[in-house]
Amino acid sequence: MSDSTSSSEAVPPASFAGLRVAAMESRRGEEMARLIQRMGGEALVSPSMREAPIAENRAAIDFANRLIAGQIDAVLLLTGVGTKMLVEQIERHVGRERFLAALSDVPLIARGPKPVAALRELGLTPTHRAPAPNTWREVLTTLDTELPVANLTIGLQEYGESNPSLIAGLEARGAIVHRVRVYEWALPADTAPLEANVQRLVNGEIDVLLLTSANQLNNLLGVAEKEGLLNEVRRGLRETVIASIGPTTSERLRQLELPVDIESSAGSMGRLVIEAAERCHEVRTLKAQVQNLLSAARPQPMAPSSDALVRQQALREASAGKPWGESDFLRACRREPVSRTPVWLMRQAGRYMPEYRAVREKVGFLELCKNPALCSEVMCTAVDYLGVDAAIIFSDLLPILEPMGLDLEFSKGDGPVIHNPVREADDVDRVIDLESVEALHYVVETVRQTRDDLSDRLPLIGFAGAPFTLASYAIEGGGSRNYLHTKTLMLRDEGAWRALMQRLARAVTLYLNAQIAAGAQAVQLFDSWVGCLGPNDYRRYVLPYTQQVIRGLDPRAAVIHFAAGNPALLPLAAEAGGDVVGIDWRANLAEAWNQLGPGVAVQGNLDPLTLLADRSTIERRAAALLESVAFPEEGGRPGHIFNLGHGIVPQTPPENARALVDFVHTHRAGAGPR
Repeated sequence: MSDSTSSSEAVPPASFAGLRVAAMESRRGEEMARLIQRMGGEALVSPSMREAPIAENRAAIDFANRLIAGQIDAVLLLTGVGTKMLVEQIERHVGRERFLAALSDVPLIARGPKPVAALRELGLTPTHRAPAPNTWREVLTTLDTELPVANLTIGLQEYGESNPSLIAGLEARGAIVHRVRVYEWALPADTAPLEANVQRLVNGEIDVLLLTSANQLNNLLGVAEKEGLLNEVRRGLRETVIASIGPTTSERLRQLELPVDIESSAGSMGRLVIEAAERCHEVRTLKAQVQNLLSAARPQPMAPSSDALVRQQALREASAGKPWGESDFLRACRREPVSRTPVWLMRQAGRYMPEYRAVREKVGFLELCKNPALCSEVMCTAVDYLGVDAAIIFSDLLPILEPMGLDLEFSKGDGPVIHNPVREADDVDRVIDLESVEALHYVVETVRQTRDDLSDRLPLIGFAGAPFTLASYAIEGGGSRNYLHTKTLMLRDEGAWRALMQRLARAVTLYLNAQIAAGAQAVQLFDSWVGCLGPNDYRRYVLPYTQQVIRGLDPRAAVIHFAAGNPALLPLAAEAGGDVVGIDWRANLAEAWNQLGPGVAVQGNLDPLTLLADRSTIERRAAALLESVAFPEEGGRPGHIFNLGHGIVPQTPPENARALVDFVHTHRAGAGPR
């Protein structure tokens, strides 16, 4: 749908159903009100800003003279209004036709349809046009493929405020950026309607807020601050369904620690209204459920990790009378005798399963992670097929970074990419301290949905990345072989490192406690990348923050601490805490357990690539592992959970994974299969 909606178009099967829907639209406020009303909402539209031309704009005149002199190689136009104002401010000084002729001599890049329309009114045609949703990312991608900008001087017509991500992207590609601001964002002449919406937010009288630009939010909060109501408005915004027109507006919301509940898929005003009407009721329900869950769950900080008896007692009390309470998995977590060795597999729902691949053909990975019903379906399908003793929610380590201000994308073939990595000490300041998990409500709902869909007797595991692994992703911007940027920041500026790790530790604690409140009987803390460190660096730069997380978790759920990659770290991982220590395939399981002592359960640790072998090899290796930790001289040491030493690889035949589970269930240590 275009920004305007004709009356002849059919009304989609969606409705606000009488909800109070606020919008901050200015020039198109009447059109926005009609769209909201057409979708069954009560429209509360308040103009929030106006473009105020910069008087006597010497920078624009200087730009025009440089363009005419051949010192500008290309011009990037970001807005239609700005394009028109630029010509108006320049024509009195250098001549309209002369300026337009100079523009026609260089490549013109239009960010979207509005600057394209403005250029056409001027008799010009853009050389390059960024595709929808017309963000700075699409601009850079267009330049990469159509106009390499290395060593070019780019004239940049800016919004009412600068876009540092776009400027940094251009400069990183070798461009020299000549910025031209032609207007500023100002409050509307009449602020009374905006002040009324501020008061409605304070009073809880707005159900849905539609934002079509980042500056609408800036001005809304500016008026709230002027009225002395900033904290009240921020609280009201967290209780409201916020619908954003696209990535730039969403990024600003996250910078201000506010939720992005709905983001338009097409980046147009009409589509925003339709998608908000389609999804707002579901989102309101989820937000209310998250609030209720967190209000009901008041986790007490756990005892120090050395006090295993206290933890065991808390786990027993939490499991008493529950269908899953006497499951072999939870009994093993509590180091109690089991009827058979419990087994589950990391990445047990994934690309090796044809059912999962069928789902992924229809939805992207991040989209799947944000769909609780699909996440539950994917995991329950895997659990039913494999016959494992525990399910782990389907999600990923990295979505927690989005509401903390990191720009996350899962790109096909390249995996996760952070577009605004934390590289310098100053960058740490823009990492948002997560105050609530409302922006991650879809993960909390995935826990609740999966718990409802699973057998009552099967425990559910939630999970999160550990602070070091999350910090490494945020700093490296993706995968890494040597963790150059991570170690550089860690070793050069311990103050910045401490600030980042504390921020992540608080966020992970909040996140995992929300999963426990939603129905997880255990949580696993993945420190997948910590193996790049030696013991001394682990103790100084990692141990305090991992301990902070584990000690802050609700003791009613078992904690599995999985620190992968360096067996020398295992004693320190046990010191950090947890009921179960996960051990990867690079360590001998029996030797590792003896080193850790009988006061902790262990999980692991078959090499995942074993599942690519023939059936007899899989069974022989699994049997050897099970026999190694039987400890018959001790009457059998309880507390082993069979797992792989890391996740199932995509090339694994599904029948091999199922055969492994069956074998573990039937093998009796010291007596062979029974």
